[in-house]
Amino acid sequence: MLRKLISKTIQLPDNRVITIETGKLATQADGSVLVRMGNTMLLAAVVSKAAAEESGFLPLSVDYQEKFAASGKIPGGFLKREGRLGDHEILIARLVDRAIRPLFPKGFNNEIQINISLISADETILPDALAALAASSALSVSSIPFHGPISEVRVARVDGAFLINPPSNLLEKADMNLMVAASDDHILMIEGEMSEVQEADMLAAIRYAHDAIKLHCQVQRELMDSVGVEKSIDKAEDGHGTLAYPTALREAIYADIYAVAKQHIPSKALRKEAFMAVAHRYSEQLAKDQNGQEVPIAQQKAFVTELQNQAIRALILNENIRLDGRLLDQIRPIESEIDYLPSAHGSALFTRGETQSLTTVTLGSKFDEQIIDRAMEDGYNRFMLHYNFPGFSTGEVKPNRGPSRREIGHGNLAMRALKAVLPPDKENLYTIRVVSDILESNGSSSMATVCAGSLALMDAGIPIKAAVSGIAMGMVTDPTTGRFAVLSDILGDEDQIGDMDFKVTGTHQGITACQMDMKVAGISYAMLEQALHQAKAGRLHILQKMETTIAVPRSSGKPHAPKIVTIEVEKEMIGAIIGPGGKVIQEIQKETTTSIDIVEQGHKGIVTIFAGNQEMLQKAAHRIKTITAKPSIGEVYIGKVKSVLNYGAFVEFMPGKDGFLHVSEVRLERIEDLEDVLEVGEELQVKLIGVDPKTGKYRLSRKVLLSPDAVAAGG
Repeated sequence: MLRKLISKTIQLPDNRVITIETGKLATQADGSVLVRMGNTMLLAAVVSKAAAEESGFLPLSVDYQEKFAASGKIPGGFLKREGRLGDHEILIARLVDRAIRPLFPKGFNNEIQINISLISADETILPDALAALAASSALSVSSIPFHGPISEVRVARVDGAFLINPPSNLLEKADMNLMVAASDDHILMIEGEMSEVQEADMLAAIRYAHDAIKLHCQVQRELMDSVGVEKSIDKAEDGHGTLAYPTALREAIYADIYAVAKQHIPSKALRKEAFMAVAHRYSEQLAKDQNGQEVPIAQQKAFVTELQNQAIRALILNENIRLDGRLLDQIRPIESEIDYLPSAHGSALFTRGETQSLTTVTLGSKFDEQIIDRAMEDGYNRFMLHYNFPGFSTGEVKPNRGPSRREIGHGNLAMRALKAVLPPDKENLYTIRVVSDILESNGSSSMATVCAGSLALMDAGIPIKAAVSGIAMGMVTDPTTGRFAVLSDILGDEDQIGDMDFKVTGTHQGITACQMDMKVAGISYAMLEQALHQAKAGRLHILQKMETTIAVPRSSGKPHAPKIVTIEVEKEMIGAIIGPGGKVIQEIQKETTTSIDIVEQGHKGIVTIFAGNQEMLQKAAHRIKTITAKPSIGEVYIGKVKSVLNYGAFVEFMPGKDGFLHVSEVRLERIEDLEDVLEVGEELQVKLIGVDPKTGKYRLSRKVLLSPDAVAAGG
């Protein structure tokens, strides 16, 4: 079969080139492309088929996987092959999913699967910034209806300058690291971390990224033209159609739903019951349409839900009032406390409205670090944050089957928010694990995690730079009139009916992390700017509430929290601490129930001691200091005889340090047979009188301590 290869190129501002190629690989997929930048190569393939049954959502799945062979590595573990997707792969897949999901036609519910594989890696070029471009290109060259193209880039600020998809080594110096997805006209998705930057700087970065994305979209359109794509129009836009109910019935149900929404019921459960009562009241009329045809229950529910969404949106846009009676920028009541769990190293309970997080901090040693074994990264991680969302938090029955993609994503956002304020490794020797258990949820649980995590870290005595709070912003728009309303601290219902979910975290000084998802095709810069400034006011309000609970970190950890200390030693002393076959260090760890780690740094050794309490820490530290102490000529020591020869004895006068006691230095009088005087294991007082210039061995004397002059001198 003759394959038609079509290729297009994108030139970045720094003259590096991205190539998009189709027609050579995976041609049986509905659409496939190869995206290449340097030696980084991503293969994206998309397949669609008609769903077995109608559903109220788009059955889209996006999977991203990094092949270990791409970087010349063999996977670890027993099986030695790629297994379930890792958290970092799920996070990249979510970046793609969230950007493209709003762009499929309303009513289109075919199953769609997008597979993106890293098949060649370049250590300087991160593939996550190319994944959405690959997915959009594959969709664009397929017949699947898609309101694209779109693209996604990383924008970082290094030394005050914005860079698009910068080399990985420059990210360490960046004070802003954002992933931005957009179409030609609208921003679709934002996620990233920052070092307490200002709102205006973040907006500038987004604009810079959008300019680059516009070129990506233009090149994709050129690719589509070259391929000659014909998009499917089946089930487009009005796939479900409009149910043929009488206008009077529609208006009556709408009026009753609007009246319920206007009651400002603060309880989610009671509000849900009130809405359900309206549907139940009209259940007989809804059973058949105006033509007398029976309407399935699922379509009846969808019809009522659509009217409910319209009523709630109209209430917000027309009257500037929300479901629970709050103003648009009003924050729900906040309660918080620390030290809630007496046995945890740090804990906090944070409640905002009907959203509640119980968060713990656990402190560990270097041996508790997370091992990172990925296709493009090896190493260790000392800060972990895990987010758990059990079914009971929303009154649902849900089995615990490990963290969902949503839980992984929310935990990662909270981790990035708090990472920005952690002390440097030199000031914090602990491995830190933060766990947020969501006990109640009615919107913004990831932001409750940020607030509770900040409080728990301060409760644990971790010297964070500043407290961090988070807020989830929502938006309702009217495309016809151009009106929009920005909502602060959104409810779950507002998240469901709204057009935007924009989470922003930060300190008093600036933003540390953000995540934005659009549910419609885009948001203008005016909307984004208002949302950011309204979010800042909300964040500062929440910080004020948090500071009434704890304003600064504890000066020290809890009494039951583990203790840790480092000791700097000469590089040559590392062997003495370890001992032959690890005998010495193992003995110290066993006797003091501590964990000891030793690493070389240049011409010195860093000994880290981790203990369950202060007493054991001091005991182990004393042993280390004794071993590494330098012998001083003229000092008197208590030594132990290690071996006895005819001409002298070897005496260990300091841990790991032996000196030679010549037979003439044992007594004032002559000794015929030293074995009659000394025996192995005997302890005796000796004085260090010098170092042999030829051998470097220590010379000891017992005789000088027995002389009248030495006694008179106090020796």
